[in-house]
Amino acid sequence: MKLQRDKQASARAERGFTIIELLIALAIVAILVGVAVPTYQDSVRKSRRGQAKADLAEAAQAMERFYTLNNSYVGAGKTTVADYAGFGQSPQKGTKFYDLSFSGAVAAGTFKIVAKPVSGTGQEKDACGSLSIDNTGKKEPTTPDKCWN
Repeated sequence: MKLQRDKQASARAERGFTIIELLIALAIVAILVGVAVPTYQDSVRKSRRGQAKADLAEAAQAMERFYTLNNSYVGAGKTTVADYAGFGQSPQKGTKFYDLSFSGAVAAGTFKIVAKPVSGTGQEKDACGSLSIDNTGKKEPTTPDKCWN
């Protein structure tokens, strides 16, 4: 009798998880992944946008240095941001997530540099879209506020 009870207790102890317990654990994991993945992707897009903002500011500073030396933004034979600032993408090295270009022609007293998200990188899903800065320091888009803050 004692042997039979020991076998039953042993069988109960070795039985493992029930299907309901496994489904509950799977549902919890699915909920956590459903929340974590979009949050992570948003953080990645935000950090890439931060790099694009820094690259725009650096390009605008290069334009201002050029203006200081030449009293004009127009450069002899220079037509791209890469010609003026030394790069045409953000980040400057590695996989590009933004293309940097001028919006319209560079005039003697004005310029506007635009950072446009590269499609297929996930950055085009960023709520801010294209970022820009001009010779007066005006930054666009101004909404949502988080784009330049």
